[in-house]
Amino acid sequence: QVLLVESGGGSVQAGGSLRLSCRYQYSRYCMGWFRQAPGKEREGVAAMGRYGSIYYDDFVEGRYTISRDSAKNTLYLQMNSLKPEDTAMYYCAASNLADSGSCGLGSVFFGNWGQGTQVTVSS
Repeated sequence: QVLLVESGGGSVQAGGSLRLSCRYQYSRYCMGWFRQAPGKEREGVAAMGRYGSIYYDDFVEGRYTISRDSAKNTLYLQMNSLKPEDTAMYYCAASNLADSGSCGLGSVFFGNWGQGTQVTVSS
């Protein structure tokens, strides 16, 4: 088990920006961000493999950037040009293995989840 603690959510107007942070206990091979809006299924937003591979869902459209500060054990998601449809609970996720495995946007790659941080974008 890997402890993951998200922060940085909040309420912004359309066009605004937020930076989400995820403090993790141990680094894992694949780490990422998911989101779930009310009444919708959880969907992958962005993921980063241990050796630099990065994945974004199509809806990101270049507006989000995932990054990691290994010295601080923190994963980030910089979100710009936010839209009302970006409103959701955002979750940090990490794979079970530290040094091997696969990475991508599917839930199958992850076995550890944070509690989530709410992002609300108003028009």
